[in-house]
Amino acid sequence: MSVEVRIEPGRIARLLRARGGIAYRRISARTERVARIAEGEAPGSMGSYISWKVQEGPRGLEGVIVCDHPAVHYVLSGTRPHLIRPRRAKALRFEVGGEVVFTRLVRHPGTRPNNFLARALRLGR
Repeated sequence: MSVEVRIEPGRIARLLRARGGIAYRRISARTERVARIAEGEAPGSMGSYISWKVQEGPRGLEGVIVCDHPAVHYVLSGTRPHLIRPRRAKALRFEVGGEVVFTRLVRHPGTRPNNFLARALRLGR
């Protein structure tokens, strides 16, 4: 999943696109700002999986923010209610109110979508 910030340079495209040029520095600053906001908005340790870069795209320079956490799709889209069963053991083990519980089945209620990347893009303007 990536969030892109794009700019289309005008007549002096070669000067603006050059690494260290005006457009490159502005896009880098903005992309980095949005990435830092996304790190703060991301749930749990997901923020440590966020990286950013500036690259040449089909319409000029673009800033790309990437979160490559294995569960990012489930966080952004949410999940429906589902059953959780043990894969390698006979039972699941977890704590409820400080008490250890073993069970063969958990009815997970699902999660609401948390589109922290879009929220970071809105806040980073």
